[in-house]
Amino acid sequence: MFIGKVIGNVVCTQKDESLQGLKLLVIQPLNDKLTPKGKPIIAIDTIRQAGEGDLVYLAKSKESSLPLTKELTASDAGILGIIEHYNIKKLEE
Repeated sequence: MFIGKVIGNVVCTQKDESLQGLKLLVIQPLNDKLTPKGKPIIAIDTIRQAGEGDLVYLAKSKESSLPLTKELTASDAGILGIIEHYNIKKLEE
């Protein structure tokens, strides 16, 4: 799993049948300090509640579509939850 921020949405007039009725969002992956890490990706909103500006946690590949009831879904990433609070405790060296 990894953390990201919703920075936009995707509107499609044509898409794979397995994606019908699913919301697609543009996600900026983030590192532990919540700064951008890599290029933005497209993810399925499997919880159907995420929106622009939300901090979310995601899964990649096959795990990304496990919350969906469909057997096969064309997906590289899926939103599994919205993060309400994020805290990292600094480990003593």
